[in-house]
Amino acid sequence: MDSISSRIATELGVRPQQVSATIALLDEGATVPFIARYRKEVTGSLDDTQLRNLEERLRYLRELDERRTSILSSIEEQGKLTPELQQAIIQADTKTRLEDLYLPYKKKRRTKGQIALEAGLGELADLLFNDPSYDPHTEATRFIDTESGFADEKAVLEGAKYILMERFAEDATLLQRLRSMLQQDALLSARVIAGKETEAAKFTDYFEHDEPFNAVPSHRALAIFRGRNEGFLNVSLTLGDATPNRMHPCEFVIAEHFDIKNHDRPADPWLAEVVRWTWRIKLSSHLETDLFGQLREAAESEAIHVFARNLNDLLLAAPAGPRCTLGIDPGLRTGCKIAVVDATGKVLDTATVYPHAPHNKWDETLTTLAQLCKKHQVELIAIGNGTGSRESDRLAIELVKLLPELKMNKVMVSEAGASVYSASELAAQEFPDLDVSLRGAVSIARRLQDPLAELVKIDPKAIGVGQYQHDVSQAQLARSLDAVVEDCVNAVGVDVNTASSALLARISGLNTTLAKNIVAYRDENGAFANRTALKKVPRLGEKTFELAAGFLRVMNGENPLDGSGVHPESYPVVTRIAQDTQRDIRSLIGDSAFLRQLDPKQFTDETYGLPTVTDILQELDKPGRDPRPEFKTAAFQEGVESLKDLKLGMSLEGVITNVTNFGAFVDIGVHQDGLVHISAMSENFVKDPYQVVKAGDIVKVKVMDVDIPRARIALSMRMSDVPGEKPKAPTREQRTRNTPHSERHTKQDKPAASNGAMAALFANAKKLKKK
Repeated sequence: MDSISSRIATELGVRPQQVSATIALLDEGATVPFIARYRKEVTGSLDDTQLRNLEERLRYLRELDERRTSILSSIEEQGKLTPELQQAIIQADTKTRLEDLYLPYKKKRRTKGQIALEAGLGELADLLFNDPSYDPHTEATRFIDTESGFADEKAVLEGAKYILMERFAEDATLLQRLRSMLQQDALLSARVIAGKETEAAKFTDYFEHDEPFNAVPSHRALAIFRGRNEGFLNVSLTLGDATPNRMHPCEFVIAEHFDIKNHDRPADPWLAEVVRWTWRIKLSSHLETDLFGQLREAAESEAIHVFARNLNDLLLAAPAGPRCTLGIDPGLRTGCKIAVVDATGKVLDTATVYPHAPHNKWDETLTTLAQLCKKHQVELIAIGNGTGSRESDRLAIELVKLLPELKMNKVMVSEAGASVYSASELAAQEFPDLDVSLRGAVSIARRLQDPLAELVKIDPKAIGVGQYQHDVSQAQLARSLDAVVEDCVNAVGVDVNTASSALLARISGLNTTLAKNIVAYRDENGAFANRTALKKVPRLGEKTFELAAGFLRVMNGENPLDGSGVHPESYPVVTRIAQDTQRDIRSLIGDSAFLRQLDPKQFTDETYGLPTVTDILQELDKPGRDPRPEFKTAAFQEGVESLKDLKLGMSLEGVITNVTNFGAFVDIGVHQDGLVHISAMSENFVKDPYQVVKAGDIVKVKVMDVDIPRARIALSMRMSDVPGEKPKAPTREQRTRNTPHSERHTKQDKPAASNGAMAALFANAKKLKKK
C-alpha cells in the first residue's frame, strides 16, 4: 500500500516531497492561508486550493488507516486473520472496500445461518455446494434434529440455504463486482406515491422518472432524495427484471462468481434458489442502500463545493468603501428600519419610518430621511432586498433627487442572514442598547461598505447561496464554509486597529478568545503602533504571532511594512533591498517602475527563496493590495416590482445571487430570483455555469417565462432567444468551443461493447425494462 503522502501526491499531480512537507506543517499547527502565503519554498508553491484538497484527503486517509487498524485488531482477536486477508485489508483503498472485507467478521446478532451452523448444517451446505449430484432431500434427512429446531426435511434445507446465502452475501469480491455493475448499468427510478400527486406538486418532474444511475447530477439526486424523505416519492435501482426463463442480471453474476450452473443435477434447482434468495433477500436492498448512500455523499460533496464557491464570491464582492451610509431595512406594516453609520461603520443615528401602505406617511418619511442625510453627510443608501424593497427603492430615488448636493448613490443589498445576525449574541454584544429590529438596518449598511467584514458575523449557512444546503452533511458543510471564510479573510487581511472580534477570529492562528483579547487590549491601551505590540496581548504567543502577523495590518504605524502583507520574519529582506539600492524603505513602497527593475534572485539566500522575495517585491509595489474587484451596481428597471409586472421578452438588468450546477439565479428586483438555465447562458455550449458567471456579477437577461402560481421565472442571457420558441441547439463547433480538449469525445472514445453472454443478458434485460 502506498504511503498517504504518495497517494495524495498522485491524486493532486504533485511531488510526494511537497505533500510530506505540507503534512508536517499542518501537524505543527500551521494554517492553510499561512502555508499558502508564507511557506512556498517548503511546499513547492502549492496554492490554497491544492492545500485545502490535500487537507481534506489527509483527513479521509487517516480515518481510513484508523479504521484499518481497528479491523485488523478485531479479526486477529477472533483468531481468523490469515496472511491473504491481512494483505487485502492493507490494500483496501476506500472505506467501502474495507467494510466489505470486514463484513464476515463483524459482530452481529445471531442470524438464521449462524443458528443452522450451530446445529451442524454446515456439512450439508458444503456437500450440496461442492457436489450438486447429491440429492438435497435425501441428504437432508440425515440432519433432522427436533431439539435444534430442525424437525423436518424442509427446515433442514432452509437452514443450509441460509448458511450459503450469508456466505455469498459476505464475499467482498462479489460485492465489489455487483456494486460496479449496478453503478455502471442500473437506472435510478422515481415514482410518485399514489394519492400524493397534489401534495407533491414541487416534485412533478420526478413523478415517473428514470435515468442512468452513473449520470445523475448532484442537484437532481438531492431533489429526488428530498422527495423520498418527505414521503412523496418511491425511489429504487432497477436493472432488468427476472422472468420465468431468465435470471436477474445480478443473480447471473452471483451464480457465475460461485460457478453455479444448471446441468440437471439433483441439487442444481436448490442452488439456483440459494442464488435467487441471496440477491432478493440479502443483497438487493443492501446494495441499493449502499449505492444510494454513495450517490448522496457525492451529491452532497458537489453541493457543498457549489455553496463554498458562491460564498467565496459573495465574501470577496466589491466593497463600496469607507463612506457614510444610510441603511434601510424595508417593511410595510411594521415600517422601514433606518440606520446611519459613519465611514468606519459606527452607528450615528437610527429611526423607524412608515412610508408604505397601510400607513402611507411618504412625505413625512422623506423629511425625516433628508434631515438624517444632511446631518451626517450621507454618501450611500443601502436598501435591503426583502419585502417592500422596490417601494423603498422608489423612496430612495426621490431622496437622491431631493438632495442633489450630496451626490448620493443608492444600492440594493442582499439582506440574507441580516435577521439571523440581529438576534445573535454577537449583535447583542455590539449593540446592547439597540432594538433588535434596528440592528438589521445597521448590518445592511455595513455590508455595502465592506461585505466581508460584515458577513463574517453571520453563520455562512444563513447567507443563502447554497444548493440543497439543508440536505447535506452539516458537519462537512460547516467545515468547508469555515475554510472559505478563513481563506477570504486572510486573502484580504484586516486592520488590527479597526477590525471587529468576529473578523479577527477568522485570521490565521487566532480564535474567538484571542480576537476578544486583541479588542480588549486595544480598547484599554489605544491603537497598536506596530505589529510587535501584538505580543503583549494576553495568550498571544510566538507561534500564534507567526501564523497571524502577516495578515494583520497596522496602517500608518511606526513601521511602513506593518501596513503590508510582508511578514515580519521577512523584514530583513526588505532592509537588504533598501541598503543595496541605497533607498529608504518608505520611498521603495509604491515605486512600481523602480521595483520592477529589480531582479528577485539578487536578494535570495538560504533562508529566503525566490517565491518569497518575488512576493515581497509585489507587496512593496502595492502594499496591502485588496484582491476584490471594483465596486459596481445594477440598475433595476423602474415599474418592474413584482412578478405581475414582468412581460415575456422583456430585457432587464440583474445581479447573480447564486450559481448552481444547473444554472444561475438572478435578482431582477421582483422579490423572486429568476433562473437562467445552463442551456440559456451562452450561444456556446456551457459545461459549468461558473465558467460564465459568479455570484455578484451584473448581467443582462431576457424574460422567457413567468409562472406566477409557482413563483418561477425563466430567464435567458441569450438576447436572440424568443419566448415560446424552442431554443436552437448549439452547433458541434459551439459545443466544443468551451469544452476542454481532454473532455471532448468522439465515437472512438466510447467504451467497446461488452462481449459474450453478459452483454446479451444486459441487452435483453434492458429491452424487457423498456417494454
